[in-house]
Amino acid sequence: MEHAILLSYNNGEEAFRIPVNPPEMSIKEAGDGSTFKIVDGGEINAIQSRKLTEISFDSFFPGQAYPFVNTDELRPIPEYIALIDKWMDTKRPIRFIYSAISFDPGAQKSPQEIAINMPVTIEEFEWKPVAGTSDIEYTITFKKYVFYNAVQAKVKQTTTKAGAKKTTTTKAKAKRPNEKVKPKSVKVKAGDTLWIIAKKNLGDGSRYKEIQTLNKITNAQAKRLKVGQVLRLPG
Repeated sequence: MEHAILLSYNNGEEAFRIPVNPPEMSIKEAGDGSTFKIVDGGEINAIQSRKLTEISFDSFFPGQAYPFVNTDELRPIPEYIALIDKWMDTKRPIRFIYSAISFDPGAQKSPQEIAINMPVTIEEFEWKPVAGTSDIEYTITFKKYVFYNAVQAKVKQTTTKAGAKKTTTTKAKAKRPNEKVKPKSVKVKAGDTLWIIAKKNLGDGSRYKEIQTLNKITNAQAKRLKVGQVLRLPG
């Protein structure tokens, strides 16, 4: 069975494969029910939504290219530690990908794949040098991250033929979560307009006025943006 664990940040802009697979990986999934005592009824369990999945494992960063190391792109140990610390400091989720492919020796069946692919936060990262080697042992824990956005709701009130008032609430369709970090500034490219820049970087072209105001761009200048010009983006 072939195993691989990949960690990536900002839609794959930064990523690395775990160089030494852990001997085991703990995946914790639990409910979040609450137990109450009722008079003459004993205990009842009020079922709630499940808790966020937790993943943890122990491994080590190798100080040399051992035969069992899983990747040809072995990095210096400080790079692994620096990336993990950096990702934790961003207060943004990363992506955890685990893949295990099992091959049938008799080739009677297709390969079976066990896969985990989810956004997570790094909850704990503890490491220590190994005496007598240049390796670094570590323990790392991840927790599933759920993207959330405020959903806009429209309330419409109508009157029925009988004179009664009827209220209807409709919710806007939730947008697909975007893991990419929004840039604080952007360079103008050929063919760009403020509307295009707002649509591409803020997700809403109608916010072009905010960019125009923030950068003190006149209406005349907005029609002739200079290629390479750096524009600040609103938060």
